[in-house]
Amino acid sequence: MASKTKNTVFDEKKTFEMIEEQFEMVQILNEEGKIVNDSLVPDMTDEQLQELMRRMVYTRILDQRSISLNRQGRLGFYAPTAGQEASQLASHFALEKEDFILPGYRDVPQIVWHGLPLYQAFLWSRGHVDGMKNIKDLNILPPQIIIGAQYVQTAGVALGLKKRGKKSVAITYTGDGGSSQGDFYEGMNFAAAYKAPAIFIVQNNQFAISTPREKQTAAKTIAQKAIAVGIPGIVVDGMDPLAVYSAVKRARERAINGEGPTLIEAVCYRFGPHTMSGDDPTRYRTSDLDNEWEKKDPLVRFRKYLEDKGLWNEEKENEVIAQAKEDIKAAIKKADEASKQTVTELISVVYEEQPYTLQEQYEIYQAKESK
Repeated sequence: MASKTKNTVFDEKKTFEMIEEQFEMVQILNEEGKIVNDSLVPDMTDEQLQELMRRMVYTRILDQRSISLNRQGRLGFYAPTAGQEASQLASHFALEKEDFILPGYRDVPQIVWHGLPLYQAFLWSRGHVDGMKNIKDLNILPPQIIIGAQYVQTAGVALGLKKRGKKSVAITYTGDGGSSQGDFYEGMNFAAAYKAPAIFIVQNNQFAISTPREKQTAAKTIAQKAIAVGIPGIVVDGMDPLAVYSAVKRARERAINGEGPTLIEAVCYRFGPHTMSGDDPTRYRTSDLDNEWEKKDPLVRFRKYLEDKGLWNEEKENEVIAQAKEDIKAAIKKADEASKQTVTELISVVYEEQPYTLQEQYEIYQAKESK
């Protein structure tokens, strides 16, 4: 006997509207540093709030100095982070030490705060093998250069954590451009199918290099793409540290309780260029757009919030700035003192067992270097 079907009219427009209505942006702290959603304010101590602000200020200084060092020729590849401190550091602040971070190339701050020595971050920028040496116990992977590839890797790491019975998660980051890659869907779909404890973050900073977000996808939000793989998707104000922290904290709780992954779209803006490798944002962004987003600066709004609570002042901020400059100076000096990388050293770390083609090259360069 044939099954009964409901007589309905397929309404494409209504279907999409119903989906898009579910993805309003979550905000807790507005641009003036005022709470606008009391029900979502996270349970953070005064000390935690101050520490998060300290890390954000420190990282802004690190970004400024890294840009200067790059221009001096003392760093190699560098992707500026100013404007994205809330999406990066508030998300990391919601993690535990045993959680794994699989960063993109802009996400060096998260792995530094997770334990990577700053001088090694500088060496990584220079392409030195010591940049990611001895990271096995830090629960991090090297920053991924291939756009979106970290999403597939995160699915694997998260499944490994589940199979080992660990109460920890794997978190990864990409930009809005990364959401157009096949790995973005494949990684989320795999993790969703196995309910792996993963958190997928898209830092929607409005431009994939020079391509506007609206040209990346016809979808109104990136978060709604989670529906396709059967997991929750959330849009948060990525310039609001409290909203980002709350979203990631909630996603982590879901993950370790066996409820599977979450996709979080953090709507933010990078104040600088895509990278320091020749990108000129003035060619594709207007000054009006820059000024509009600068009013949403995560440091400014969080500073106002903490000042109103009596938890932050100019003296505290200047202390953090001075400490950051001192640490950066010591770290770059230590990076400068690292031994010069050799070709044989590079070859030796590529494969656990060298193929014959590399063995031949290794012997050639070994002979050259021994002279």
